[in-house]
Amino acid sequence: MLIDSHVHLNDEQLFTKIESLIDKANAVGVSAFVVVGYDIDSSKLAIELANMYDSIYALIGIHPSEASYVKDSDLEWIEKKLSHPKVKGIGEIGLDYHWDKNLMDKQKALFIKQIQIANKHKMPISVHMRDATEDTYQIIKTYKDKDLPGVMHCYSGSKESMQQFIDLNMYISLAGPVTFKNANTPKEVAASVPMDRLLVETDSPYLAPVPYRGKQNQPRNVEFIAKEIAKIKNISFKELAEKTYENTVKLFNLEELKKEAK
Repeated sequence: MLIDSHVHLNDEQLFTKIESLIDKANAVGVSAFVVVGYDIDSSKLAIELANMYDSIYALIGIHPSEASYVKDSDLEWIEKKLSHPKVKGIGEIGLDYHWDKNLMDKQKALFIKQIQIANKHKMPISVHMRDATEDTYQIIKTYKDKDLPGVMHCYSGSKESMQQFIDLNMYISLAGPVTFKNANTPKEVAASVPMDRLLVETDSPYLAPVPYRGKQNQPRNVEFIAKEIAKIKNISFKELAEKTYENTVKLFNLEELKKEAK
């Protein structure tokens, strides 16, 4: 069994064919999906999908690219919806300096506010980090409750930074880039990440793994990611699948899946 620990079935590219995508994923052993919001509309849709499908769980939050548009009422809505039984965390949140460094201060403020909401409600966080390793690390270190776990989604940093995040009670989630031929850093991370801190994800519809690189991604492809990591770690696919399943259930407190795994 596998869980796609970060997928955007709430994206318009995937939403219209969700039944087919779930069936294809189920056929290769992907039994659950963590659907992640990136603004208020996508977070609302993540909750709707979680209500519709037993195998879907929702994270709600505001992506750093939305930092200029956030209103106080948006954060109030997120806080209110954390009581929904299928909302399992806040995400995706974080810092992204790749496109516009003028938003750095607004992104930091939004990131901190959402971490503080997570602390208040004892919820895990799913963190987006792009070209912002040091600031992301410092904010998590300073503001996140040390007892609360989180995950570095589609982790793109070095293996040295990886250990620093693990020391802050963060999991490391790997996606399609680990399968790319010349992606040395993700492969180094895959080789060194402790098994009890590893998650797998597709980030669909983005970052499709080999052999579908460049095409629209889908949840079934988490199988290719897991197989590549198992190969790098020199362990069986079964062991990799079981451990990442267990880690995802633990991180997001997926009680129903705990029972199924026994």
